[in-house]
Amino acid sequence: MEHLALLMFVVLVFFLLLGYPVAFTLGGTALLFGLASQGIEFFDLLPLRIWGTMTNFSLLAVPLFIFMGVMLEKSGLAEDLLETMGLLFGRMRGGLAVSIVIVGALLAATTGVVGATVVTMGVIALPAMLKHGYQTELATGTIAASGTLGQIIPPSVILVLLGDIMGISVGKLFMAAVLPGLALVGLFLVYVTAVAFLKPHLAPALKAADVSVDVSKGLGVRAAKTLFPALALIVAVLGSIFFGIASPTESAAVGALGAIVLAATHGRLTLKALREVMESTTRLASMVFIILVGAAAFGLVFRGMGGDQVVHAFMTGLPGEEWGFLAVSMLLIFALGFVLDFLEICFIVVPILTPVAAHLGIDLLWFAVLIGVNLQTSFLTPPFGFSLFYLKGVAPPEVRTTQIYRGIIPFVVLQVIGLIFVILFPQIALWLPNFTD
Repeated sequence: MEHLALLMFVVLVFFLLLGYPVAFTLGGTALLFGLASQGIEFFDLLPLRIWGTMTNFSLLAVPLFIFMGVMLEKSGLAEDLLETMGLLFGRMRGGLAVSIVIVGALLAATTGVVGATVVTMGVIALPAMLKHGYQTELATGTIAASGTLGQIIPPSVILVLLGDIMGISVGKLFMAAVLPGLALVGLFLVYVTAVAFLKPHLAPALKAADVSVDVSKGLGVRAAKTLFPALALIVAVLGSIFFGIASPTESAAVGALGAIVLAATHGRLTLKALREVMESTTRLASMVFIILVGAAAFGLVFRGMGGDQVVHAFMTGLPGEEWGFLAVSMLLIFALGFVLDFLEICFIVVPILTPVAAHLGIDLLWFAVLIGVNLQTSFLTPPFGFSLFYLKGVAPPEVRTTQIYRGIIPFVVLQVIGLIFVILFPQIALWLPNFTD
């Protein structure tokens, strides 16, 4: 039976690599092997498992955070932030790249939707960076990497899903992800600043003629007006969680309402826009939940055939005990990120690894943050890095795919360095949750 479980996993990966839809591949494989191993009684267990997943109150935060992100995309917040930060930092070498990283971090803490962030910055900032003489690789790499910060900086949909799958508090997970997320922002800023000063021709400063004198005089007021709405929304959403005022699901509702208010204040809350936001939210949330249903069925069958015991025996038998397990699990997730989507890894691999981590005495909160940082690289690693697809779709015709691939290499290395830091110094993730206890 254990060999059948391993065959089931191989069949799943095979069909995923052939390009079949994730949700139906998960569900179809589960039905096939469930009937083969458990017979018709399998259908007595499956509805109960799916019902338990779909009635989980914590998962209600997923469509709410998606709604918030898509609505903020319509509000014009991203455009205002990009223009203002470009004016603030444009006069320094690499200033536009610095502004991209900062805006990426701010959008991550408000929208949390990677695709919307990368597309918005690609449309607005990439032509400007190329126009002012930035190296194509540096410009595309900065935009793609900064856009993925929404994966680890809360509020993040993937953190909500990880918290539910691993059975840990989403609020605690949000707190644990703050410092690692800021550490990645710091690494990105150090890199782009160093490149600008060591090789100024790759990231030149804006000329005085490129900045409007009238705008520069009122730059402080403009910056305050632009930053205040974003910071207010961050405080409303994350502050309500961190101070125990609201649960993550309730704070997601606050964020959705705040996004509506911001869109209204920008004059973009029309019936057409609201309909588009609701349609996008429905599509994205449905995709997440149908994959979750398929993953629930797959996990039920995989464990029923003893597959989890095989993985448990292998992982616990590695040399180095918990450090050997951490090394193998992180390498596995990183390697799978080249060929699988972050949702697939989250729903298929994480439920298998979590019991092993708990058995070895690893702090699951810390382990979840490590997985979150690692999964972020899956957006950047070719050939299936989604941020690369998003950016190529909106980039000017002269930007080649190979240039985008070369541009993200330094940022993938920086993310790996950030992951190693969090592994070696667990307090980077655990200090804030422990401090608030």
